[in-house]
Amino acid sequence: MRTLHVFSKSESSEGQGVHSAFLEQVKLAEEVVGKDYSIRINPCMLGDINHFHTVNLRFYLKNLLFGRKKVSVGYVHFLPETVDESLKLPKLYRKVFYWYLIKFYKSMDYHVVVNPYFIDLMADYGINTANTVYIPNFVSSEDFYPYDEEKRRAVRAEYGLKEGDFAVLGVGQTQTRKGVVDFVELARRNPDMKFFWAGGFSFGKITDGYEEIKALMDAPPANMTFMGIVGRDKMNEIYNMADVMFLPSYAELFPMTILESMAVGRAVLLRDLPIYNNILFDYYQKASDNNGFEKILRRLKNEPSFRKLSEDAARRGNLFYNKASVGTMWKDFGNNRRVYCYISEDLLEAPP
Repeated sequence: MRTLHVFSKSESSEGQGVHSAFLEQVKLAEEVVGKDYSIRINPCMLGDINHFHTVNLRFYLKNLLFGRKKVSVGYVHFLPETVDESLKLPKLYRKVFYWYLIKFYKSMDYHVVVNPYFIDLMADYGINTANTVYIPNFVSSEDFYPYDEEKRRAVRAEYGLKEGDFAVLGVGQTQTRKGVVDFVELARRNPDMKFFWAGGFSFGKITDGYEEIKALMDAPPANMTFMGIVGRDKMNEIYNMADVMFLPSYAELFPMTILESMAVGRAVLLRDLPIYNNILFDYYQKASDNNGFEKILRRLKNEPSFRKLSEDAARRGNLFYNKASVGTMWKDFGNNRRVYCYISEDLLEAPP
């Protein structure tokens, strides 16, 4: 029996979207080919096909030493510029890590990106993108789904929401890049709304903006709740509790939070970033600054028809990024690239 080995250490830091994406992809592999292929997570040895979800040095050395007759598929979740916007690293460490990061990606036979925007950036670093394919993440309808009205009211009550309260939810690590400061400012401007942020300092004090955001967390506006890092098993009820998922990030790839909130049918409000244009289409509301965000939040609160329009758009996004759709993309990748990737049963063949 052929083997598919999946390597990841995404669970080492809580509250990361990379880990959520990893769990979903492994579940897809097990459901689709678990009867015909041996799938193992983080085994000692390489398999016929090896999927690398994180860039740990141990994985790189294993592939370098034993991967000559194997096929490697690397997931590109970040590049140096996205790390710069998330973490404060010492200059020397940053230089060495970025050199290693590009070297890791160059060692892969194939690359998978969750946003096509990344492909040109990879080429700028000298990474061969001929064997790079865009396959988005997805979320399981078994884990993220809308509650009926009775259950939703009960959940909202648990979080202190009364009938008629308008709840704004932000989800992600508490770092400057995520727009947490803007989120808190919008809470101050709109005391008649309730603001919640689910997420924390996954990387501790090296998180970009740690001191400023920690001060905000210690003394938030009266209508603002920092929920801390929330377990994935509780996130579905938190999305159901909210009326809109608002993520004012300044830089992103394709956050799992967007897919999760769409699966629940929540309206989505994001910063107007070029990176979203070719993946989110008209599935979300957008603005460029706090004044624009405030206007949209006001409309979502006060105009039922606009809110329904926004929720319907999010549901369309969920249909586009469902399991069947993403599974077809994997199948096409396997057939076209002549390398087994979850679904294809073609003979293994490394790229030329």
